Amino acid sequence: MTGDMLVAETGAATATSARWKIAVGGHRLRVGLIALIAAAAYAVIGLVKLATFRASTFDLVIVDQAVRNYSRFRPPYVPVVGGFHDRGLDYVQLADHFSPIYALLAPFYWIHDGPASLVVAQALLFAAAIPFIWLFTRRVLGTVPAYLVSVAYALSWPVAQAIAFDVHEVMFVPVLTAIMIERYHADRPLPAFLAMFGLLLVKEDMGLMVIGFGLYLLLVGDRFRGLCCAAMGVGGVLITRGALIPMLGGDTDDFWAYGHLGPDLPGAVLALLADPLGSLLLPFGDEAKVDTLFLLVWPTLLLCLLSPLSVVALPHVLERMLSDRALWWQADFQYNAFTVVILLLAGVDGLARLLRRIRRPDVRSPALVWSVAVCVVALTLVPRFALDQLYHPDFYKGDEAKSAAAREAVAQVPSGVTVEAANSVGPALTSRTTVLLWTGESRGAPWVVADTARWEFPFGSAEDQAAQVDRLVSEGYAKVFERDGYVVLRRR
Repeated sequence: MTGDMLVAETGAATATSARWKIAVGGHRLRVGLIALIAAAAYAVIGLVKLATFRASTFDLVIVDQAVRNYSRFRPPYVPVVGGFHDRGLDYVQLADHFSPIYALLAPFYWIHDGPASLVVAQALLFAAAIPFIWLFTRRVLGTVPAYLVSVAYALSWPVAQAIAFDVHEVMFVPVLTAIMIERYHADRPLPAFLAMFGLLLVKEDMGLMVIGFGLYLLLVGDRFRGLCCAAMGVGGVLITRGALIPMLGGDTDDFWAYGHLGPDLPGAVLALLADPLGSLLLPFGDEAKVDTLFLLVWPTLLLCLLSPLSVVALPHVLERMLSDRALWWQADFQYNAFTVVILLLAGVDGLARLLRRIRRPDVRSPALVWSVAVCVVALTLVPRFALDQLYHPDFYKGDEAKSAAAREAVAQVPSGVTVEAANSVGPALTSRTTVLLWTGESRGAPWVVADTARWEFPFGSAEDQAAQVDRLVSEGYAKVFERDGYVVLRRR
């Protein structure tokens, strides 16, 4: 080979490498922009609700108290939960839900000490799943479908409902499940299994999702790893529920929601086995269950049902649908965000499997049509769920009279005190006071901020709350402020 030929080939290789880097760099920029816009939208919804007194003590203050203590290198005490359950103000968050992963949010409190940091962190974590969704979809279906599926996730109704209701441990799950599935698919098992282990630190029932991942590995022929993952999931559930939570002062009965099946896990399992047909019908035994199940699979045009990836979500979905707690079945809260990434990627995989089964040589056209349809479905669901608020001016105003009264009531409470606060005003006080939840039954806190004009969890009627306020006044509390239903009391 002559020197000129060698130089020419080297130059061509360099040019190809440069074009590839530019292309990858361009994709990174565009995918990053999608994630950034999504995070900004999620943060706006949470921050507006916080500023207009539409956030809630349960659960925003719970997480705030835990993370603040982590940021100060203390145990994650949550006085608001301890007071509510009469278990003492030194009750730790890990005894309520086993979520040590909250400690990772401590650095946000070194920048800004307050619940707004949690809102921003949650927005960033939900958006962080987008690059891995893009990588998986691009590898399976191509570049354009990857962008469309990423946008569909950003607009997805489970994420919208989660970011609209305070902050919860579910914020970690989409990115962890996206890493777990995408990295395993890319034959990078170490980060995949590290993400899977991270799920066990999110919540005491995430072992069920690890079991589901083990079942998926068994179905695709990775038997040894599948058995190991399933065993790890079973061990995670048994250790956290059966040992760690009771050892830390929690009560496992707090979240036992299967009393209709039995008093404990063995009894529930025996009841399910005794009536196989009834057990199969139980997840569909209520209209709300059917609606939620359909809404979970419809965004993929039902193609997630063709992929073994769906079994990763199955144990967690069954945990909800077999329970006796109606809130767990519904589409209104954060519970569906646990499985949104799994089912979306299962839809991508399901389409690829369908095309292979029908021996379609050209996958580009059907992949493009499907991904466009998935994006359209996500758009059609936006008006029904929380992202709809972003383009309504009234959302940014809220109830201005109520907000003004709440702001003035909060200003009456000095810093550094313990205060029993109505559900909607606790988040405004938690940065500078120790907040307990006002339930109408006083726990002797020196300050009380009650809302006697509106029904809020877990209070009774406005009349009941007003009666409780009158009782406290008769017992020696003084009214410091009263306006638009808000009453601030100080113990003499």
